[in-house]
Amino acid sequence: MQKTVRQSLLYKSGVEYADFCLNHVEGCAHGCKYPCYAYNMARRFGRVKSYNEWLKPKLVSNALELLDKEIPIYKDQIKFVHLCFMTDPFMYKYKEVADMSLKIIERLNKDNIRCTVLTKGIYPQDLGNKQAYGPNNEYGITLVSLDENFKKKFEPFSAPFDKRIESLKQLHKQGLKTWVSIEPYPTPNIVDQRLKDILQAISFVDKIVFGRLNYSVVASQYEANKEFYDACAKQVKKFCSEKGIQYHIKHGTEEHSDTKTVKIFKAKESS
Repeated sequence: MQKTVRQSLLYKSGVEYADFCLNHVEGCAHGCKYPCYAYNMARRFGRVKSYNEWLKPKLVSNALELLDKEIPIYKDQIKFVHLCFMTDPFMYKYKEVADMSLKIIERLNKDNIRCTVLTKGIYPQDLGNKQAYGPNNEYGITLVSLDENFKKKFEPFSAPFDKRIESLKQLHKQGLKTWVSIEPYPTPNIVDQRLKDILQAISFVDKIVFGRLNYSVVASQYEANKEFYDACAKQVKKFCSEKGIQYHIKHGTEEHSDTKTVKIFKAKESS
């Protein structure tokens, strides 16, 4: 695997449900095509020149050394550290990435810094080792569909849906906090599916984050876009309230439209 060196690692995140963040890999082999915000930003700022280059991740080889320097500087400001927004900490079939992620989580936990983690990969069950990792970390997966054709087109090289869910469920069984990001959730003109099927598949988790699909011309052209996301947000809230699951609806997802218009976008959703 290719390596790179950074001058800094920890930074204050601008994402509404995050605090501090780090990205210890440049690029992502999952190759998501929603489009991918991280890839677009990398191209915009000249970090990569092409999609194929983005698919060849580079591990930040001095990540642990940077943490040793930066933790004392930021420790009093940090509520928690998120891994990752601009790459994937448990990139599917990249053991070197997973190994570094485990070391980073352990290093942060050593200073009583809680971690939140999000992946489209598979979690190693070593995270249940309470001597190495703190009990208050939160482990999540991104899951916006269960449709295999959707995965082939939009998340071509990520871990299979069922394996993602199962690895998260095993962490849950070990007593660890788990969550799911249902973002970016696609509109019906992209994939014909039922949100409740996804919700049922992840009903064991402690928290669900739901958000709309941005930066997509196809999604924005969907005639009932606003009504669709209003109805989906309402469904997530209702499901979570019934199951005792925490939830967070991303800013800009809800438009608070008249719910009487719901039927025009998805008759199947109510079945």
